[in-house]
Amino acid sequence: MRLQKYLADAGIASRRKCEELIAAGRVKINDGIAEIGMSVEEGDVVTFDGKRVRPSDERVMIAFYKPKNVICSNSEAEDRKKVLDYFSELPYRLYTVGRLDYDSEGLILVTNDGEAANRLMHPRYGTSKTYRVLCEGRVTQEELHMLAGGIMLEDGMTSPARVKLLRETEKGGSELLITIHEGRNRQVRRMLSAIGHETIRLVRVSIGKLSISGLKPGQWRFLSGEEVQELLQ
Repeated sequence: MRLQKYLADAGIASRRKCEELIAAGRVKINDGIAEIGMSVEEGDVVTFDGKRVRPSDERVMIAFYKPKNVICSNSEAEDRKKVLDYFSELPYRLYTVGRLDYDSEGLILVTNDGEAANRLMHPRYGTSKTYRVLCEGRVTQEELHMLAGGIMLEDGMTSPARVKLLRETEKGGSELLITIHEGRNRQVRRMLSAIGHETIRLVRVSIGKLSISGLKPGQWRFLSGEEVQELLQ
């Protein structure tokens, strides 16, 4: 197996990044400095910065408070701050579970477990997502009922949602708590826009029973096995 693939499978970094690490002399095979193009054979001992490297089957799930103006895309062509930039030192190949808009903030899951990620994202399982939203204008009781019952968008009617008016601001805005079970692009913002209210701030506060409580923007923590199982149930 090519060395850079071996390192990537072990969760060290992407293949391209692993090539940079090899070129920097930080990788050894059987105590010899490795070079780009080398392969790993059965019985070889590979180390990175002096630590033994093995392809890992450890599965991790991370709760991350995504700050505003950070993207979820993993594309290396993007020059904006990415979610995965916060995890560059972890020895896993990670990706985000679903998306959270560039101009939104709050809870997003990060994992190396593709099976769990697919289950959480699949519409069939209807994982709930709750958002605290500040919007322009006073939201009426009639509009609250419209949001809860479903809003017709350009890509069809939204499913019923749970909606609660938290407060009306001194500047004439409204703060709502909205729970949906779908994952359409910018769905909550589009729902509010459809009834005449533009979103000022949107924070995802929970996924299922998992809350963002205790985390500040840019902070993260590993989930326990019990938390992961509760999410998947």
